[in-house]
Amino acid sequence: MPSEINATHKLAPGIYVVATPIGNLGDLSPRASTILQQANLIAAEDTRTSRKLPPLAATQQTLVSLTEHNFEERKRQLLDAARTGVVAVISDAGTPGIADPGGRLVAAAHDEGVRVVPIPGPSALAAALSAAGCGPGPSVFLGFLPRQASKRKAALAQLRSGWLESAVFLESPGRIADTLRDVAEVLEDPIVVVCRELTKLHEEVVRGRASEFAARFEEARGEFTVVVFIPPMPERDADADALAGYMAEMQRAGAHRSGAASEAARKFGVPRAQAYAIWALTPGVEDSVQTGPW
Repeated sequence: MPSEINATHKLAPGIYVVATPIGNLGDLSPRASTILQQANLIAAEDTRTSRKLPPLAATQQTLVSLTEHNFEERKRQLLDAARTGVVAVISDAGTPGIADPGGRLVAAAHDEGVRVVPIPGPSALAAALSAAGCGPGPSVFLGFLPRQASKRKAALAQLRSGWLESAVFLESPGRIADTLRDVAEVLEDPIVVVCRELTKLHEEVVRGRASEFAARFEEARGEFTVVVFIPPMPERDADADALAGYMAEMQRAGAHRSGAASEAARKFGVPRAQAYAIWALTPGVEDSVQTGPW
């Protein structure tokens, strides 16, 4: 078992991916604190937010911003520094590399043979899953769902693959109600766990139907992490095959997804959401959104 890092331990050069608190500053690990204190250079999404971390409040390390907009400008500076010294990468909150620009820097470091060291710790993704009551089945992390309603619904419909148990996504307060309504429509009002302001003073973790929480969080503030339990796909039968064939034919004819789903629901007597899901799973679907395992 490797020895603990302490203030006198000399760190090897490289990119150190350091998890920082998502709310409660008490979640910053001693190891993460030591790395930040000893780093030669620290890359952060928002340097103003990062300055509030106790290890950085009274130190003189060089703190630089790393965003999607300045990534190309910063990449060379950070990788060159990591060849001879310690470069810490942090996000606004939680574990870098998950839905933030830190992932691009880590990928570039691997490409150029620069050492990468994970310093694990707080993560909204892990926290939400741990509080959701998930089973052993597979899950996917979707990051932030698309802003456009049609693309968001298409992404949700693709979850009906038959092998997923759950999915996790992040959402802002301005869109949480609309997103939960889309979850209810496309996935037949599944059980969800809505986590608001994780680890902060006004933390909420609630479990129930998506439609219920769409109304509840209409005017809510704070950041959201949502776990969705994916309803199982119904067993395929002759009618299901006919429905899939019909939807494929409608696609080839250039029909719009929404209208095709409504017509298929009337023609085959199935929920519109089921037809919507089959459309999204048909090869060549427009507005497809790819998701990856977290």
